[in-house]
Formats: sequence, structure tokens, C-alpha cells
Amino acid sequence: MSAPIQIKRVYDKASPEDGMRILVERLWPRGVTKARAKIDLWLKDIAPSAELRKWFVHDPVKSEEFKKRYWDELRQNRPAVKNLRAYMKKGNVTYVYAAPDEKHNGALALRDYLTQKKF
Repeated sequence: MSAPIQIKRVYDKASPEDGMRILVERLWPRGVTKARAKIDLWLKDIAPSAELRKWFVHDPVKSEEFKKRYWDELRQNRPAVKNLRAYMKKGNVTYVYAAPDEKHNGALALRDYLTQKKF
């Protein structure tokens, strides 16, 4: 991996420094047009499952358990992880997410998973 993975809410303005903007949500964000989002790639399959997302509801108390469960899903979803890593080798990437909580969300958990030394 070359550059660090950036994280940005879909509601924030896109910038040239974002590089490839990858939406890492299973559902399209409400109230955002495709033109405004400036998404280069939408990887639904890398996002937490609908069941996990509904269980978590961005509750900070559940954050560590959410991360553990999401990482378990990622370990079972090697093709999607491999696909994402291939895009990351091409240059800067920004994971774009829709959650209102900037400290407890799937994009951060995904970045942590991909930047750990062994998984």
C-alpha cells in the first residue's frame, strides 16, 4: 500500500486529493445525487451486512463488537477484499461513507482491517 487511506463523509465536498473515491456502503446515501457524490466506484460487497448494520445503528457502546463482527465478515469475503486492495495499489483512495458518526463507522473499521499487519 502506498498512500494512507483517507476517509470522508459523502456529504463533504470532494477534492482532487481524494484520489479514487470509493463508496463503502451497501445502500446509496439519502439525499445525495450521483453527481454531487463524485463516486468513482461503489463497492457494496465490502460494506457490513444489512444485519450487522441494523444491529450496530452506530451505537458507540457497540463499536468494538461491531468492528470484531465486521472483520469476521471481511475474513469470509476475501474476493471483495482482494478487489479493493487492487484498487488501492493504483494510487490514493478515499473511502466514502454516509454515517453521521465520524468516529464509529464501517469505513474506519474497514481501513483498520486493511492496515493491520496480519489478518
